[in-house]
Amino acid sequence: MENKIDQLATEVKYTAKDFSSDIDVKWCPGCGDYSILAQVQRTSPDFGEKRENIVWVSGIGCSSRFPYYMSTYGFHGIHGRAAAIATGVKLANKNLQVWVATGDGDMLSIGGNHFIHACRKNVDLKILLFNNRIYGLTKGQYSPTSEKGKVTKSSPYGTVDWPFNAIKLADGAGATFIARSLDRDPKHMQEMLTRAAKHKGLAFIEVYQNCPIFNDGAFFHLSEKDSKPENVLVLEHNKPLVFGANKDKGIKLDVITPVVIDLNDGKHSINDCWVHDEFDDNPTRGFILARLSDLPGFPTPIGVFRQYNKPTYDGDYVKQIEHIQSQKGVGTYEKLMFSTTTWEVST
Repeated sequence: MENKIDQLATEVKYTAKDFSSDIDVKWCPGCGDYSILAQVQRTSPDFGEKRENIVWVSGIGCSSRFPYYMSTYGFHGIHGRAAAIATGVKLANKNLQVWVATGDGDMLSIGGNHFIHACRKNVDLKILLFNNRIYGLTKGQYSPTSEKGKVTKSSPYGTVDWPFNAIKLADGAGATFIARSLDRDPKHMQEMLTRAAKHKGLAFIEVYQNCPIFNDGAFFHLSEKDSKPENVLVLEHNKPLVFGANKDKGIKLDVITPVVIDLNDGKHSINDCWVHDEFDDNPTRGFILARLSDLPGFPTPIGVFRQYNKPTYDGDYVKQIEHIQSQKGVGTYEKLMFSTTTWEVST
């Protein structure tokens, strides 16, 4: 009976309110961050973890206030270091589910090195990138994802930089779950968050979100009712890549070159369309999909681009320690400091 009581005591039924802190949310009115926060709080009960086992880590930026608004453990770090701090948290306690809230300026500029190595190592982290293509907190400078030619306070004549494609970057660096969603598509975002939570390995979700003050409408062609069908390609596993208000356009592969086809032209049918396989072992197709958003005349994909499984850095790290301890025993500070590998310098 006692065991049953203990078991029942651990089966907590959470609601979104359980993950909402009592701190006033302070973002600009209309900011897409509100939607991201709401979807995270709504889906957190489905993450399969107790609140005390969930940690949110952030760097610097508007998005990085996120840990304050979640009723979980959290760590507000320094600029660009969220992935490194989160890696340390995961290595310190393998039982924690560790999330990162970051922006395009925070994660892809000064934090770029930490990001690519977290992906390369396949640390079991969930990285949520708030991409508004601008530096919001520091008042409107161009960011690593701002489009070429973007006029901002730091590029008054238009930026000459080529922007990062965050999906291509994550895929090339080795993330094992890669997805994109929109701040104005809450149901879709909820699905992506829930799936990322259940993935073992580095899960990366890019969320296109609006900054109403410094980059208003950057993604409205993808989120507004009248323009979204013609500009968004929803990726669904084992389904053909079709889009358009009447689902009358498709994407086919001409060897490795994507082509937009008209399904009503009498020359093509849905059977000609590329069928999406998110578990595809061939990384080339994932790269081609990620590149569509950079190509004129192509829709922007949202959904899961690619996912696969491989050993995680933190899992192998723990196994290595356990293996060495089984052979040499558990080390102590005294053994370390007074072993034959230390020496004393006298003056």
